[in-house]
Amino acid sequence: MLTAGKMVGFVLTKDYEQARAFYEGKLGFDFVSLDQFAMVMRAGENMIRIVKMPDFVPLRSTVLGWEVGDVEAVVGWLVGRGVAMEKYPWVQDKERGIWTTPDGNKVAWFKDPDGNVLSVSQHR
Repeated sequence: MLTAGKMVGFVLTKDYEQARAFYEGKLGFDFVSLDQFAMVMRAGENMIRIVKMPDFVPLRSTVLGWEVGDVEAVVGWLVGRGVAMEKYPWVQDKERGIWTTPDGNKVAWFKDPDGNVLSVSQHR
């Protein structure tokens, strides 16, 4: 049953205005609504509910990720829109922050204004 439905992602924020500026302005998501429960954004067919929680501490691991066809192109697009890529010390591509896994997959990470870790990945 669950494989037939669409998945909804949830992200926490301390500031709706800052989150909206990032997800809409930098990532190109569409604003849907804001009510007492969450700010809703759409990324294509994907729904992201951004919930305000003033005292949360962001996880140090990835909370949302997108599988893309060309990770280098997407990283270039993100950087061009002012998104800073994470430059982890174990990543081979120090300039763009793209890690190539032993089996050839590629992953790059970035953070939203609240410190939530997001990723883009290209799988073989």
